[in-house]
Amino acid sequence: MRSVNRIGTRAVSLPLLADDVVEFHAARLLLLFSLCGISGRIDGLTKMAKLDFFARYPEFFAAARKASAPDQADDDFPESESDTAIEGAMVRHHYGPWDKRYYHILAYLEAKCLITVARHGNAYRLCLTEDGKKRAKAIAGRASFGPLVDRMRQIKKVFGNKSGSTLKNLIYRLFDEQVGQRPMGEVIT
Repeated sequence: MRSVNRIGTRAVSLPLLADDVVEFHAARLLLLFSLCGISGRIDGLTKMAKLDFFARYPEFFAAARKASAPDQADDDFPESESDTAIEGAMVRHHYGPWDKRYYHILAYLEAKCLITVARHGNAYRLCLTEDGKKRAKAIAGRASFGPLVDRMRQIKKVFGNKSGSTLKNLIYRLFDEQVGQRPMGEVIT
């Protein structure tokens, strides 16, 4: 993974994927804290990762939403053609889907003074700073992030009040074959 500032050091003949750019992941997590958190805050790495899983895997979110909120009309959750692609692969971890880059991205966001990370009981509390809230708002206003913003609003509506453990258990129950049966560290497709 590289920062946008370091992309120029790559050979121009090599393909560049958004998944390889630090700022892409940082922008998505800023949106996640802003749109899926409470006042720009998410309590717990597990909850952050599971909400991010649903943001990155639209088909899994659609299936989990239907299983969790069957009384909700499908009209409340419009799906677009762009909702079928995986936006960045995650791997099977002890506590469900995880991205091994989280620690790097969170450190990057904290170093840029866009989030604070503090221990709160047995969990970490991840909060947007005032500057982080401004940046998240600016990102959310960009058309290129529109489908992701819409999906995150839906995720908040369905799963925003659930704990990380509840989301982890839901993912393992609903997606045992795709997630639970995968060997540790294997990419979820």
